[in-house]
Amino acid sequence: MNYKLMFITALILTFGITVVISKKLIPALKSRKMGQKILEIGPRWHKSKEGTPTMGGLAFITASVIVGILGGVYLWNTDGMESTIPFMMTLMLGVFGGFIGCIDDAAKLRNRRNEGLTAPQKFLLQLVAAALYLWGMGVVNGGNTELYIPYLDAGFDLGVWYYIISMILITGMMNSVNLTDGIDGLSSGVTLAVGAFFAVSGFITGIADGPIILLGAVIIGSAAGFLVYNIHPAKVFMGDTGSIFFGGLVVGGAFMMKNPLIILVCGFVYVMETLSVILQVVYFKLTHGKRLFKMAPIHHHFEKCGWSENKIVLVFTAATVAFCALALLGVK
Repeated sequence: MNYKLMFITALILTFGITVVISKKLIPALKSRKMGQKILEIGPRWHKSKEGTPTMGGLAFITASVIVGILGGVYLWNTDGMESTIPFMMTLMLGVFGGFIGCIDDAAKLRNRRNEGLTAPQKFLLQLVAAALYLWGMGVVNGGNTELYIPYLDAGFDLGVWYYIISMILITGMMNSVNLTDGIDGLSSGVTLAVGAFFAVSGFITGIADGPIILLGAVIIGSAAGFLVYNIHPAKVFMGDTGSIFFGGLVVGGAFMMKNPLIILVCGFVYVMETLSVILQVVYFKLTHGKRLFKMAPIHHHFEKCGWSENKIVLVFTAATVAFCALALLGVK
């Protein structure tokens, strides 16, 4: 099977469809006054972005579903059902995440403020998505509960703890990608690099072969296509709709490789964004009002240090590429 041709075709199709739909979607979102509200506690210069259309993630979700289904049918006919189902389930995990984000974005727009679903509501829905995904993957994998530890080339059967850890990992990564989506082009740029990691892993190591290569192509095409309109100054934001969708795809890709923890390496920038928020809150409480960072998530800290949005995107994406290269050493 010619995986290179499949990869190139899927990438170009996803990119092209995303660009075309985004071009039509942006004026439609504007006409319906679906503009982003900016938090008062955010950087003051972000107020100029208020009113920029949000929920742009609908464009690349649509493109991903179209190309994903076509690619899935192709894989089914060539590689068989067993290798194709994990890809389709990962795509559905992303779509479920996008649905949660869409509800959240719609609530924000309805309430005319940058607050939609409550944290418990969003977390509960993400747990449901994670549970359904793990159940389905468990059926495909015969109920295997072994957690592979990258770099040690060892696995441990954790029993029920496998599902607990995995649910935390899935929901945590969905929210981490969401936190990364704080400045123009950042989440798209970082996710593009992670998508490239999956594709390279499939070509070099042969793990999950076609399915992981197809997933990489879909992620790269989606992120690159959206960057056409999302790079600074952004004409549209992906919203929680797009960021949680991306979160589902990237963490699902790690499960497809049967190496879930590798997402903590290739997606280290996502992890860093979440850790910066946790550390900021803990430090603030322990010191009775002092701050560890000028602002969290950490990309806002660098903004307040005088970095331009494009510089942050470039540096964070380059860091992701470096961590993706490191992650390749941990792929069995």
